[in-house]
Amino acid sequence: MLKTQRLILRKWTEFDAESLFEYAKNPEVGPIAGWPPHKSVEESKKIIKNVLNGAECYALCEKENNIAIGAVELKLNGHTDMTERNDECELGYWLAQPFWGRGYMPEAAGELLRRAFEELGMTTVWCGYYDGNAKSKRVQEKLGFVFHHTCRELPVPLLNEVRVGHTNIMTKEHWEEIYK
Repeated sequence: MLKTQRLILRKWTEFDAESLFEYAKNPEVGPIAGWPPHKSVEESKKIIKNVLNGAECYALCEKENNIAIGAVELKLNGHTDMTERNDECELGYWLAQPFWGRGYMPEAAGELLRRAFEELGMTTVWCGYYDGNAKSKRVQEKLGFVFHHTCRELPVPLLNEVRVGHTNIMTKEHWEEIYK
């Protein structure tokens, strides 16, 4: 479990399925990040078991109630297509729409960057967003990510689409310049 000023980052459990479904059924949330809205609590349970189960995947919760309102994850080698190195990973995240604009995602993702560089020995963290996802782009800007490249034909398999994807990078050296 990780804690920030306002948030708890903890492992997902099957007891989070109802709140996950409540927020992930919203068509404003998943599709912009590349996944379809959830259709049932049962589907959300399966996603907790099979998708939100990574070694560094956390439910993002407000401290007051510990209810899952989003996810933040460091996708380690073997679980990302952005790198094949063991000392690099990918940052992924989403947040329920009622909580947008509160600064929760930069706060949560900032804690995972700290963990990546100080505790997990990462040298680089990759992060991307699809064209048009201004909120995700803004989170990465706030965190200090630097543009790396754009892919004009990026497959989005869960939605059977091809999109423009932008990839950003944070090195340990750059992170230390910003946060130390």
